[in-house]
Amino acid sequence: MGKPNRRALPTIIGVSVLTTLGANVAVLVARGDDAPAPGRGGEQRAQFVAASDSTRLSPAAVAPQGGRLTPHVLVAAPSTLPADLVAKVRRAKSVKGVEVVDAVQGMVAGKRVGLMGVDPSTFRNYTPKPTARSDALWRNVAAGDVAISFTMGNDGGVQLGSQVPVGGRRAQSPLRVGAYATMGIGDVDAVVSRTTAQALGMPTGNAMLISVPKTEPKTFIKKLRKVLPKNTKAVEVNPEIDYPAAGDVPTANGQVMTARQVRTVIKAAYTRLGWPYVWGGESEQEGGYDCSGLMQYAFAKAGIRLPRVAADQARVGWVVPYSKAEPGDMLIWANDPTAPGYISHIALYLGKGKMLAAPRRGTVVQVQDVYTRNMRGAVRVSPKTANGLAR
Repeated sequence: MGKPNRRALPTIIGVSVLTTLGANVAVLVARGDDAPAPGRGGEQRAQFVAASDSTRLSPAAVAPQGGRLTPHVLVAAPSTLPADLVAKVRRAKSVKGVEVVDAVQGMVAGKRVGLMGVDPSTFRNYTPKPTARSDALWRNVAAGDVAISFTMGNDGGVQLGSQVPVGGRRAQSPLRVGAYATMGIGDVDAVVSRTTAQALGMPTGNAMLISVPKTEPKTFIKKLRKVLPKNTKAVEVNPEIDYPAAGDVPTANGQVMTARQVRTVIKAAYTRLGWPYVWGGESEQEGGYDCSGLMQYAFAKAGIRLPRVAADQARVGWVVPYSKAEPGDMLIWANDPTAPGYISHIALYLGKGKMLAAPRRGTVVQVQDVYTRNMRGAVRVSPKTANGLAR
């Protein structure tokens, strides 16, 4: 997975507001003290929650899990959202729930990521089931810890229980990594309590998650934008990927890459062979590349601007079955069991069962045999779509 750099969240206070944001959603793999027991027949059910040692708060400090809601729309502004706007959204007929949060692009363990300040008692209900049900995880967050995504921990090398700097580029405070936790939101890699967020100087209540289960998010966003303050962004949370019917993929007229562009992309990717995997890496200055950073670099050499993260790169064309993949397509995988539709890894298809990829921490950019576990297909890249999404 790639470094956050996507569409909605402003940066930490004191830094100019960005127009894009991206982040990784990830699985929780270490077992916490409240994780479910092994299943029958000796089979171990998947464990996704990892709370770091004992909590520093009593169980009563965080409300029990309530009814879960799926967040469909993320709204973020440079400063506090007007109270009347929030109230108006809550009253909308199609809205089932609204959760106000503090949201920025901040620095966590030396990486710029999507960071949210949340109320652990209520925000937990907007997260995937394994995350929502972990009392220990949310008590740790309430106590002042930061919860980070598994990819940030595993691929980024940030250890559970370690102390890491969190904040802006100039002012940061050490926080304990209290959990690896997927939030199910493709724009968020780290979460703290709102109390901690205020101590870090983050904006107060400048974002909200909206659940509209019976309405098309794009339709809701179109209406919502009419009442949003200036410089406020509204985006769909984890939008669906375009899986076309057979024969619906264009073959010419500038909608797909030319043979020359394909050759340029593959040649550029080959020049990165042997470079280290670096989580968030996208250039020589960072000393290496992650999977989506590598794709961004290679396609840029052919004049094609890709979004920053794998989940967004998967939307720059049409997804076709691997059996129909052609050289220059991007292969995509969904490796998060708590968010099975979320694309978390990407590689460049070379043809004849080979691909060029930046696999994971501890490896280098390399040519690999294609594997199909958790694969979701191949992306036939549209330069027009890619350049539009990268703006």
